[in-house]
Amino acid sequence: MARLQVRDQGIAVASDASNGRRSCCFPNVCVLPTGRWICGFRVGMDKTGMGPDQATMLSFSDDQGRTWSTPTAPFVAPTLGGKQGRFRAAACTALGGSRVLVTLYWVDCSDPSRPFFNETTQGLLDSKLFTAISEDQGQTWSPLRQVDTTPYLQPTPITGPALVLPDGRWGCFFELNKSYEDLRPWHHAPIITFTADEGQHWGGAVAIAEEPEDRVFYWDQRASVQPDKSLLNFFWTYDTVANVYLNIHATISRDSGRTWSQPWDTGVPGQPASVWPMRDGRLCLVYVDRSSTPCIKARLSSDGGRSFDPASEIVIAQPQLSGQTRQKKMMEDAWAEMSDFSLGLPATAPLPGGDVLAVYYTGPHRDTTSIHFCRLSLV
Repeated sequence: MARLQVRDQGIAVASDASNGRRSCCFPNVCVLPTGRWICGFRVGMDKTGMGPDQATMLSFSDDQGRTWSTPTAPFVAPTLGGKQGRFRAAACTALGGSRVLVTLYWVDCSDPSRPFFNETTQGLLDSKLFTAISEDQGQTWSPLRQVDTTPYLQPTPITGPALVLPDGRWGCFFELNKSYEDLRPWHHAPIITFTADEGQHWGGAVAIAEEPEDRVFYWDQRASVQPDKSLLNFFWTYDTVANVYLNIHATISRDSGRTWSQPWDTGVPGQPASVWPMRDGRLCLVYVDRSSTPCIKARLSSDGGRSFDPASEIVIAQPQLSGQTRQKKMMEDAWAEMSDFSLGLPATAPLPGGDVLAVYYTGPHRDTTSIHFCRLSLV
């Protein structure tokens, strides 16, 4: 049986303090029918800062990653309710031909001294979602439109790109946090909301995975549309009582996101990217494994994502980093730990012919990271 291998790899955007891009992180990627690869990511001088150096940028490759365009920041974050915001993430979706949808994550930056996460309340800075459309492969963009996340009006961080669903609608994915000063317990859930008119109106939001008493948080959902028109969704999974990460969990929808199965344990430790089929139909999972020395890995599944064969595992990136996880006694410890990660958050997209494109960030220090890419093939 064919084995998984890294066919090609390189740096899409290098860390560069001279131009304000010392910290490049939180990448997303999509592949257009024209062959263009579009990578969206956040830059700044430090990973956790909310100051004026922070920006969300795009870079393109039209030659399979051999060269990448100079990063640009085409989106101007609006002021909402008197609060100046900045975009913290951008995720693109191929719409066919030269059309591209971008989903943008807006965060309140009116007081740069306030950290993104309030350790006292576990609340998050005010967060909203916006979209824009390009008709020319991401060169120019339509005016921004805010995503109506009703009935969820608390901070709603992005959890990846929107998807064009099998029934023709678009699905936008986000998760529930709580307001910055809210002292009530945090109710978390991964959410999908829908539009049938290219983002003019949104509605019908569905909570994808929830646990009684919020014992388990299904973080950072990563969804994909499969050839059989099902939706597979994978989660970085956290036990809030034991304060430990569980294995990656997954769920499936067979009705374009209206209903979802009970999440199952995939048996794989870590933080996932979206899964896509390789040329032989097996599913490829790219993920971060921080159980010991942090590294980016990939595995294959022959049973539709229920499990992933350990024998198929390959290591994509294993920089010389010390362990970046610690024993946690409370949720605040998990957030403090995340802020120190200098490798992570892989994102993936399918390539013609059954290969998978992956991007991730890594570097020697949490504030000195570059955006890397790799192409995964079967041999």
